Parts: sequence; structure tokens; C-alpha cells
Amino acid sequence: MTLYVLRRLAFLAASLLLASVVLFLLLRLLPGDPANALTSVGASPDQLAAARHQIGSDRPLPEQFAGWLHSLATFDLGDSFISSLPVGPEISSRAQVTVPLTAMAFVLALLIALPVGFLAAHRANTWYGLLLNGVSQLGIAVPVFWVGMILVTVFSLHLRILPAGGFPQDGWADPAAALNSLILPVVTVAVVMSASLIRYVRSATLDVLGSDYLRTARALGASFGEALWRHGLRNGAVPVVAVLGMELASTLLGAVVVETVFALPGLGSLLSQGVAQHDYPTVQGVLFVTTFAVLIIGFLADLTQRLIDPRLRGTLSGGKP
Repeated sequence: MTLYVLRRLAFLAASLLLASVVLFLLLRLLPGDPANALTSVGASPDQLAAARHQIGSDRPLPEQFAGWLHSLATFDLGDSFISSLPVGPEISSRAQVTVPLTAMAFVLALLIALPVGFLAAHRANTWYGLLLNGVSQLGIAVPVFWVGMILVTVFSLHLRILPAGGFPQDGWADPAAALNSLILPVVTVAVVMSASLIRYVRSATLDVLGSDYLRTARALGASFGEALWRHGLRNGAVPVVAVLGMELASTLLGAVVVETVFALPGLGSLLSQGVAQHDYPTVQGVLFVTTFAVLIIGFLADLTQRLIDPRLRGTLSGGKP
């Protein structure tokens, strides 16, 4: 297990290095000149050249990339081309919206998906079991922004009990107001996420219910609940944990859509603003931080699988022990 953790940490470091290379090159391949954001319309060639020199885009790409890596090594994400403010503190400030939004939506989705998915599998041949399965299938096809617009229409425009968007200027200094502004975004993300999770929980539960080891445990005198708890929980949890990691990562990356619908000042809105203004340090910083978070989530999900299932603890990379 220790060797596996070391190998996974090495893979994580290599993935981060590769991600930094890809992010750097892709941004430089985008059309447009970031110097245009610093100059007025109709700027002279000399003014554009001075702007490029100011932001360093006139330097050779290897030199720019070396500076980017040096900044990452010193935990410095650079300064914004537009505001000239450090990107790191801005990302930290915006994360105070995105991270709670993602975490609360994930927990709510789990509270919905686990019991509903189990019930849909345990009562698969009943009318309500089929109904739950059908509703989850329909929920996967529903765009997240459409769910958000419906919730805003019902709870903000008609019932007028929740804000349609925005976030308190003082942030979490007023926890009640901050939580109130996140209720609709959290429910929006949780509804869409739980629809997908219900399918995976249902599939894993059906595999457990139809397994030989569960039937053997019942034949030896164990009750259904005891057999399921002692023998089925771990086996069913292994594939679900992998899916949970992917869902959490996709929710974090998809925050830009939800934050746009609800006008939340999170990482998503910061990223879209940086892309529109060709603000390389901001875009690089947000994408690198989110990529790092996704890789960490995958790493933790992988370790959790091996802690749950003893059969995986002796493997190094998914091969034979």
C-alpha cells in the first residue's frame, strides 16, 4: 500500500507538470492579443509593443514557460494583466463561494441519491421502482442551467422567498445571508448530480442483490439487513466511490454555468472574465487550481477504494498483486 501511494503521488506530480504545459500552450494558441486589453482602440504599433513588453508576451515561449514554472514552484500565480493584482488572493477569495457551493451540493446529492438509488434497485419490479429509474434517466438529460432557471422562476419570481442570484458583498461575514444566497444554486447542482448518482447506486445495488455471496449469507441464516451490511456494502461501495470522485470533480469544473445563472462571484465567473479579456495569469491560475483539485479528488477516491476493498490493497496500479 505504501509503495502504491508513492507511485500515485509521483503520477500526481507528473500530471500536474503535464497540465501546466498543456494550459500554457493552449492559452498561447488562442486567437487574440492580450496586449489589446491594456490599450485603447486604434492603439499605435509602439503602444502595442510597449504593452506586450509590460506583460512579457514579447518574450520567447520557452522563457515565458520557465517563468510560469518558477512562479508555480514559489506558490505564486502571477499578477493579473488587467488589474495588476495578485491572482492567488483573488482565487482564494472567489473559492469561498465555489468550494462551499460544490461541497454542499455534493452532500445534498448524496443524501438524495443513496436512499433513492437503493430503493430503485430493491424495488426494481414495482411501479415506483420503475418510476424512480425513469425520473433519474430524465434528470440526466436536463441541462443544469434549465433547472436553475425553473427554480428561480418558482422560488424567486413567484413565491419570492429566495434571492434570484448574487452574493453578499461582505461574504461569509453574514453566514445567514450567504447561505440564503446559495440555497438555489446548491439545489440546482444537487438535482442534476443526484440524477446521475441514482443510476450508479441502483446499478451497484442490483449487482450486490444478485450476487452469490449475498445468497450464501442468507442461506447461512443471516437476515437481509445483516447480509447486506456485512457483505454487500463494501462490494457495492467500490464502484460508487469512483463515480463519486468523478461527479465531484465535474461539479467543480462545471461551476461556471451555475455561477453565471445565479450571478455568483466564484471561480467560474473569474475564469469566464479572464478568458474574455485574454488575462493569461488569471486563466492559468484558475485552471491550474481546479486541475489540481480534480487530481487530488481522483487520488483520494482511488485510495478510498483500496481502503474499502482488501482485494485492491496489494495491487500497485490495477494489475495483479
